[in-house]
Amino acid sequence: MIHLKINTCIVNLFFITLLFIQIFASEIAAQKFDKLALTPPMGWNSWNKFACNINEKLIRETADAMVSSGLRDAGYIYINIDDCWHGKRDSLGFIHPDPERFPSGMKALADYVHSKGLKLGIYSDAGNRTCGGKPASRGHEYQDAITYAQWGIDYLKYDWCDTEGLNPVGAYTTMRDALYNAGHPIVFSLCEWGNSKPWTWAKNVGHLWRTTGDISACWDGKVDHGTWSSWCVMKILDMQDGLRQYAGPGHWNDPDMMEVGNGMTANEDRAHFSMWCMLAAPLIAGNDIANMSKETKEILENKNVIAINQDSLGIQGFKYSVKDSVEIWFKPLVKGDWAFCILNRNSKPAVIDFDFNKEKVVDTIFDKDTRFDKIIYDIMDLWTKKHVGTTKELLKVTVPRHDVFMARLIKK
Repeated sequence: MIHLKINTCIVNLFFITLLFIQIFASEIAAQKFDKLALTPPMGWNSWNKFACNINEKLIRETADAMVSSGLRDAGYIYINIDDCWHGKRDSLGFIHPDPERFPSGMKALADYVHSKGLKLGIYSDAGNRTCGGKPASRGHEYQDAITYAQWGIDYLKYDWCDTEGLNPVGAYTTMRDALYNAGHPIVFSLCEWGNSKPWTWAKNVGHLWRTTGDISACWDGKVDHGTWSSWCVMKILDMQDGLRQYAGPGHWNDPDMMEVGNGMTANEDRAHFSMWCMLAAPLIAGNDIANMSKETKEILENKNVIAINQDSLGIQGFKYSVKDSVEIWFKPLVKGDWAFCILNRNSKPAVIDFDFNKEKVVDTIFDKDTRFDKIIYDIMDLWTKKHVGTTKELLKVTVPRHDVFMARLIKK
C-alpha cells in the first residue's frame, strides 16, 4: 500500500511538473491547431438522443454501429461524448470520468474508438459547472487540456453554462491556448450559443462556433422550457442569415447538431439534412445510430449530398430568393459546379417552374457567377440520383410539403 501511494505521488508530481512546463513554455506562440476541420466536421454526439444517460457501453456500441452501418465510410468519424461523463477532481485538481459510467477510463475508451478508425470527442464548459451540474473547466483549463491529451481526445465541445462574470473571448482563448500547449491536436468547438457574435472573433480561437441556442426535433418555431427555449430546424436556419462571410476551411458556423432520426417526418429530416449541407455546417448526427431506421440511414449516408457539405471550396450557401414560403438556395462548388436547392416550408406541395436562363445568380461575397446565359449545366437530382435535364431547359418540379429538391449543377 505504501509503495502504491509513492507511485501515485510520483505520477501526480510528473503531471504537475508537466502542467507548469506547458503553461509557461509556449505561451507566446499559443494558437489553435491548424490543418484541422478543413471541411465541416462529421460525426455523432450523445446529447440530442441520450442527454445524461450515457456510459462507456453506449459509446462502444455507437462506435461499432458507426462502422457496421456505413456511416464511418460516409465520412462520420467523430464519436463525441457530451455532458455528464464527469466524475470528481482529485486532490490535485485533475478530472476523472465517472467510475460507474466509465469504469475502464477514457484512455481505454479512446483506444477502442481509435481502433475502429474513428476519433473520440469530449465535453466541458468554461464555467464552474457544466450545464448538467458536473465539474467544469474554469480555473482548470491547463490541467484539463493535459488530461485530454493524455487520454487521446480528438475533439472538445466547450459549453457556456455557469459563466457569470466571464468574458467569452478571454475564456475561450484561454482554453485554446491550453489545448495548444498540451501538444495534442484537438478540434475546438465553441458552444457559446452566439450571444457574443463569435463569428466576428472566433476564427483564430476555434474550428467551429455555435451560432444559436439549442436545436429541437421540430420543423418550425420554438420549444419553451420555462427559463429558456430551444429552436426548431427552420428557426435555426433563419438565424444563419448574414453569417456566411465568416465561414470557411478551418472555421465554421455551427447551427447545432442534427436531429435527423429523432422524431420528425422523413421529408423534414431530408430537408434538415439538405439545408445543413447547403450551410456547410458541421454534420454531427444526434440520433440512436445503433437502432436507426432505413430511411434515417439513407438520409445520413447520401454521399452525393454529403459531397455538397464537404466541398473543399468551403463556401457556405446562400438564399437566392423566397416566394410563398418556397426558398431557392445556391452554393458554389469546386470546378465551377453549383449546388441548387428548393426548400418548401409550406404544409402542402409546391409546384415550381425555374428558368435558369432568366436568372442572374451571383455570389458577390465570394465572387462567383453562374453565368447561366453562357454556361450550360447538367442537373443531377441528389436524392433520386437521376439526371433531370440541363439548365438550358425550364426545370419543372413538385416539392412535397416540408421537403426539398436538391441538385448538383455540373458544369459541362
